[in-house]
Amino acid sequence: MNLPTSPIVSRFAPSPTGRLHLGHAYSAMRAHDFARARGGRFLLRIEDIDVGRSREEHVRGIAEDLLWLGLVWDGAPVRQSARLDLYRAALARLKADGLVYPCFCTRAEIAASAAAPHGSEGPLYPGTCRALGEPERAERLAAQPHCWRLDIETATARAGSLTWQDATAGTVIAQPCALGDVVLARKDAPTSYHLAVTVDDAEQGVTDVVRGADLFAATHVHRLLQALLGLPTPRYHHHPLLTAPDGTRLAKRAGSPALADYRAAGVDPAALLAALRNGTALPPPPGTPT
Repeated sequence: MNLPTSPIVSRFAPSPTGRLHLGHAYSAMRAHDFARARGGRFLLRIEDIDVGRSREEHVRGIAEDLLWLGLVWDGAPVRQSARLDLYRAALARLKADGLVYPCFCTRAEIAASAAAPHGSEGPLYPGTCRALGEPERAERLAAQPHCWRLDIETATARAGSLTWQDATAGTVIAQPCALGDVVLARKDAPTSYHLAVTVDDAEQGVTDVVRGADLFAATHVHRLLQALLGLPTPRYHHHPLLTAPDGTRLAKRAGSPALADYRAAGVDPAALLAALRNGTALPPPPGTPT
């Protein structure tokens, strides 16, 4: 395995689809402190490829929230929307190697498939479009919206046995087949989370990926893509998720209080950051809906 060497580079890579909450702050703090304790660099990357949900006010809010907490990044923030050519080039390489195929299925069609087992990211794609012949594929490519999926069986056979290092789990044997034929380029964008994060971490020289344990399963696919594209493999540090005092996970869709709510309530950012470093989620500020 191609393990990185010094200097240490970590990153925080939020999506600007809402304001940051304590769970985001906890992950950002872990990545920031990891780099700073080792004399390394801490990067901010804005993962704004979801054009339908990303908002400029949230991009500004991310910077405001991090600076309010005292988590200062190195260099200018990088935005995925400005890096689409990098993702197109990576996808073109995988196409040339015969490792991806176009998929014309809708989410409803996939969910309705009785043959689709479920993985960590929901129902696995049943491979409907993988079996299309070239004439039909070419005809539909010219006329129908489509995404591009990784042919996971062909890709894993090509890459062979792979491992990666996690700070808690140790040496992990990559098992990307558990996630099925994941999407590498969406119908509305020339990339997806899996492809973009893999390309970005390599291009930015990230040596240590510090992120939540909810992304542990995705690392199996990222390790495979690194092998297929000839990219270095960073070390991984999947930390436990910060939970609310009642034990529920902090998430945007769960309506978790935003950092902006704490700031508006006059909460001391130094005290909040100290609580996060102790692994503690503060109660919602007064006046915040629960």
